Amino acid sequence: MNEEQRRDASKVSQKKEEKDYSQYFQHVYQPPNLRDARKRGKTEVDYISDFKIEERFRNLGKERKFYIRTYGCQMNMHDTEVMAGIFTALGYEATDNTEDADVILLNTCAIRENAENKVFGEIGNLKHVKQNNPEVLIGVCGCMAQEEAVVNKILKSYQNVDIIFGTHNIHRLPNILDEAYMSKEKVIEVWSKEGDVIENLPKVREGGTKAWVNIMYGCDKFCTYCIVPFTRGKERSRLPEDILEEVRDLAARGYQEVTLLGQNVNSYGKDLDLDYDLGDLMRAVSETDMPRVRFTTSHPWDFTDNLIEVLATGGNLMPHIHLPVQSGNNAVLKIMGRKYTREEYLELVHKIRTAMPDVALTTDIIVGYPNETEEQFQDTMSLYQEVGFEHAYTYIYSPREGTPAARMEDNVSDQDKKDRLHRLNRMVTHYTRDTLQKFEGEVVEVLCEGPSKKRDDIYAGYTDKMKLVNFTSPGDEVIGKIVKVKVTEAMNYSLMGEFVEVIEHEKVEA
Repeated sequence: MNEEQRRDASKVSQKKEEKDYSQYFQHVYQPPNLRDARKRGKTEVDYISDFKIEERFRNLGKERKFYIRTYGCQMNMHDTEVMAGIFTALGYEATDNTEDADVILLNTCAIRENAENKVFGEIGNLKHVKQNNPEVLIGVCGCMAQEEAVVNKILKSYQNVDIIFGTHNIHRLPNILDEAYMSKEKVIEVWSKEGDVIENLPKVREGGTKAWVNIMYGCDKFCTYCIVPFTRGKERSRLPEDILEEVRDLAARGYQEVTLLGQNVNSYGKDLDLDYDLGDLMRAVSETDMPRVRFTTSHPWDFTDNLIEVLATGGNLMPHIHLPVQSGNNAVLKIMGRKYTREEYLELVHKIRTAMPDVALTTDIIVGYPNETEEQFQDTMSLYQEVGFEHAYTYIYSPREGTPAARMEDNVSDQDKKDRLHRLNRMVTHYTRDTLQKFEGEVVEVLCEGPSKKRDDIYAGYTDKMKLVNFTSPGDEVIGKIVKVKVTEAMNYSLMGEFVEVIEHEKVEA
């Protein structure tokens, strides 16, 4: 082959490498559009109760291993459990080593730029795995896969990625894997329209003590900074009987705690023709044999009096509510699209504390929103003091492409953003430490999850109010049990204590 022929061959090869993948997005993917998304009305959702792995896929994973790395929220963790269940049903074996895996999936988060950068960095790190084993399949799924710009970037810059699929078609994983093996080309399957509610998906849960139970999918709130309504789609609630069946099954298998999950759990039931809301569901779940019940994440706009009344009954409903406020200033709340004012939020807090005087309240706060002034930030600081939150998750605003906030003028300097976060975090630490110090000398109930992260002879778990406790114990028999622990010392973000005794759980009479 002469030099001219080599150049021609190189051009052909380059054209193949720059293949037009737009065909994969026809009828299945649309970029985020707030105006169109707001118009989405109540659509028919099919409830599929008989999910099964097709027989032709049964041996797909024979003598193969899978690895999943999860980024982001509890919903992503739950999705990973489902994907692990599907892999296992296909005959794959789990591995915690990418070098040993035949399929590597990155289950991604799109909530902040930093989360996306971590994923891109990890994709780059996996290039050597592909070089060592060209047969390995590398996939990107989750919320980032629902963003057109992200998918285009992966296709252009990361040739080691073989599979891309979104949040609405996890149940299609067997088909996606089969196509990847058969075609030897990239497989991109991203649905912009939210999927049906599919029950009986297999799951491989992490541990046998605590479990996530999804009660709904999607979000219709459209906060101006948030990409979730686009990556997770329209709100769709699971049927109450399916949720209760899952909770009862977990209780029968010895689980000690469930957390009911949704992007906005307080909207549960609005799309059902049942006159049934989250308060009704919590009441029904409280009547099961599950020792501990929690829920996350709440939106203050939908927090009903019925829910407060149910939570106030106590029992196995834990006295901890995570109630994101995001800002303490009305002007900022308005441009955030939060649909409530500072005064309305404080009135809700008053209602909750009147019904539940001993409740533990935690929150989320964003600082440095586009054009946030120092005075507006001070409103957030004063609200934190007025409520007296026991803890908060704090963030610097991160623009998300496709959201209204990303188009807003932002005149807040990086230095001001960092300074405000630092000052807020000092306050958070102060209130958290002050709260924990009140537990010194007290006996608390702790669900032991296992050894602590730092020492095998120290055990760790959480109280009913979500306080982390590290404690000494005579042996492993405390793992998976609710135990009494005497608190000996309060740290900045956790408690130290000594084991007292195991609490015997009384089963609910059928």
